[in-house]
Amino acid sequence: MEFAELIKIAKVENVQLSCPGLLPVKGTLCITSHHLLLSSQPGGNGEQGMVELWLLLRNIDAVEKRVASSSGSITLKCKDLKVLQLEIPGMEECLNISRSIEALSSVESVMMMYPFFYRPQSMKLKDGWQLYPLQHYYQQIATETTAWRLSCVNGEFTVCPSYPAAVIVPTAVDDNTLKKAARFHQGGRFPILSYYHKKNGTVLLRSSQPLIGPNRKRCPEDEQLLSAALNRGERGFIIDTRSAQAAKQARMMGGGTESKSSYPCWRRLHGPLERGRPLQESFIKLVEACNDTSLSMDRWLSKLESSKWLAHLKGALSTACLAAQCMEREEACVLVHGAEGTDTTLLVTALAQVILDPECRTLTGFQGLLEREWIKAGHPFHFRCARSAYSHARLKQEAPIFLLFLDCVWQLGRQFPFSLEFNEHLLLVLFEHTYASSYGTFLCNSEKERCLCEVKEKTHSLWSWLNQPSQQKKHLNPLYTYNALVIWPSVEPQSLQLWQDPLTLDIRPRFKQWGL
Repeated sequence: MEFAELIKIAKVENVQLSCPGLLPVKGTLCITSHHLLLSSQPGGNGEQGMVELWLLLRNIDAVEKRVASSSGSITLKCKDLKVLQLEIPGMEECLNISRSIEALSSVESVMMMYPFFYRPQSMKLKDGWQLYPLQHYYQQIATETTAWRLSCVNGEFTVCPSYPAAVIVPTAVDDNTLKKAARFHQGGRFPILSYYHKKNGTVLLRSSQPLIGPNRKRCPEDEQLLSAALNRGERGFIIDTRSAQAAKQARMMGGGTESKSSYPCWRRLHGPLERGRPLQESFIKLVEACNDTSLSMDRWLSKLESSKWLAHLKGALSTACLAAQCMEREEACVLVHGAEGTDTTLLVTALAQVILDPECRTLTGFQGLLEREWIKAGHPFHFRCARSAYSHARLKQEAPIFLLFLDCVWQLGRQFPFSLEFNEHLLLVLFEHTYASSYGTFLCNSEKERCLCEVKEKTHSLWSWLNQPSQQKKHLNPLYTYNALVIWPSVEPQSLQLWQDPLTLDIRPRFKQWGL
C-alpha cells in the first residue's frame, strides 16, 4: 500500500480551524501520510502571528462532515477527546479531505504507523528501550530472597504468546512443570511473580483463569506451582476480578477458578470489575455527558451517575486495596486473575504496587511499573486503544482499562498530594500516547508482536523522550516528599472526584505558535 493512493487532495488554501480555547485560525491545510498540518498566513487572522497545527492522523477517532454547494465543514473528534472544526471552501475539496483523513486514520498495519517513520535528530533509536529490564527488577528481589528465579522458559514465546521472554517464578519449580501449568491456563498465562513486598516477604502473583471446566479438571503441576509460592504453613489469597456467578459461568465454558479441595492453602475472594464493552460504553456515556453544555445541574449529575465511571473507579481502587491489605496486614501472598489476565488483573496488580511501594510512586519507578505490569505483561494496547469515545465504528475489543488505571492514580495523587513524585501532566501525556504516539512504546499487543515488528529496533522509546531534562521537569511534583508508608485511599463517594483535564483538554499545547 502506498500512502499517496489514500490522499485524494494534498493541499487546500483558506481553511479555517476552530476549536475550544483558541481563536479561529485561517491558513493552508496540508495532508501527509501521517499528519494533518494547518499553517496560518502571518497575521492572517488580524491578531495572531504564525500558527501551525500538527495533528497525528492516528489520533482521529471520528470524522463528521457537512457540505453545501460552495463550501463544507469537517468536525474532527480525536481519541484524546479534543474536537476540531475545519471550514473548507469548496464542496469537492471538503469531500476529498474527509475521504483522505478517514482512509489514513484507519490504517491498521502497525509497521505503517508514524513511530516507524519518526526520526528526531536529538535521539537515538536504542535509547530508552533498556531502561527498565526485568532482569534488573529480579536482581532487586534476589538480594532479599533466593526463593525466586528468573526463567527463560518462554524465550521463543511458545509457552505463552502474551508473556515476555523472561518471567520470575519459584526456584523450586522447574521449566517442565511451568510448561504443563501453562497448558492449564487460558492463553498459557500461568502464575508468575508480579511484585515482592520487601517489608514482610509476601508476593503478588498474576495469571489467567485455570481451565477447570465443567468436569472440574485438575493439574498437579499448577497445584505444585502455587504451593511453591508459599512458605511452609502459610496461606494465600486468590482474588478473582469476576463475580462468583461469572466465575461459575466461566467453568461451564471451560474456564473457572481454583477449587478449595485442590488448592487447600489458598482462600478465594472476589473483587468483580467490569471490562470490555461495559467499560467502553461507560467511557462513551461519560464523554457525552461532559460535552453536553445544555444540561441542568440535576440532569448532569444524573448522566454522570448513569455512566458508572466513578463506580468503576471505586471498584478498581477497592479491589487493589483488598490485594494490598492481604499482603500488608494479613502478611499473606496474593494471586490475582480474572479470565484472560490481561486487563483487570493488570489493573489490580499495578494499583496495589502504587499503594504499597514508595518506589512505584517515583517518576522512574512508575515508568518501570508501567513497563513491567502493562507493556511487558501483555496488555493488548493495539486492540484496547484502537478507538476512543467518539468512534462510530462497531465496538470490537476496545476498552479504556489503562485510562481507568491512570484515573485511579490521579485519585491517589489528589488524596496524597505529597506522596507521588510525578504530577498530573505525566498522566495526561501517557493517556495521549496510548491512543496515538510518535513513539513505539505502546504499539502492539505483546512483546512477541513487538519482536516480530522490530519495534525496539525501528522506533523510538517514549521513556527516552520523557526522561530528557527539558521534559522531565514538566512532570515533577514540586510538593513531593518521600513517604515510606502505605497510602490507603478512601473510596467513599465524597472522596472520589471526576478527573476533568482529559475531558476538557485544551488544544493549545498541540500548536506551534510564533508572535503570541
